[in-house]
Amino acid sequence: MSEVTVPAGRRHHGNRYGRSEQARHAVLAAADDVLVEFGFGGLTIERIAARAGVAKQTIYRWWSSKVDILLDALGDDLAEDLVPPDHGELRRDLSEHLAAVAAFLTVADAGAMFRVLLGQAQHDPDLAARLRAEHLSGQRARDRLPLERAVARGELSADTDVERAVEALMAPIHYRVLVTGEPVPVEFTEDLVDRFLADHAGA
Repeated sequence: MSEVTVPAGRRHHGNRYGRSEQARHAVLAAADDVLVEFGFGGLTIERIAARAGVAKQTIYRWWSSKVDILLDALGDDLAEDLVPPDHGELRRDLSEHLAAVAAFLTVADAGAMFRVLLGQAQHDPDLAARLRAEHLSGQRARDRLPLERAVARGELSADTDVERAVEALMAPIHYRVLVTGEPVPVEFTEDLVDRFLADHAGA
């Protein structure tokens, strides 16, 4: 989509950014903010537009609903916040990544949005399918990266079941966040890493 350039000194009514990538990011950031402040029920296109400084018509040109905005924002957030590091050493990579996942789910505004979408998906099959296809499958691929790199380096056995390993590492974090509501301190994620490496590293 091409950008609209507003000549210097000319006032652009209705959308201070023009149809630009800057406007898109402003809308996505505003959706995060409004969701945290007002909850899903209070999240409206009008509030998002006001917070972002764009016209409602601009939003509707790009997204058909507030859920579409949230899904788009989630994709950006996951790609920005939850790409595992590559230090060339499995323990460090897993420790940093699991800590980042825990922080994302518990304290980040983007994590609050993720939890809201998961809740909505429980009674919206179409949203659940989109969430899995557009975002959760991609994040699962990112979660596999430290393990796949470790297999390639020889830190993990070539027959390591990477899918089950991801589940063993990630499921306890999600269970605490989404089911029990218990905190997920770094000590908890470090223990997950220690237990996994004790069972698998050098096997």
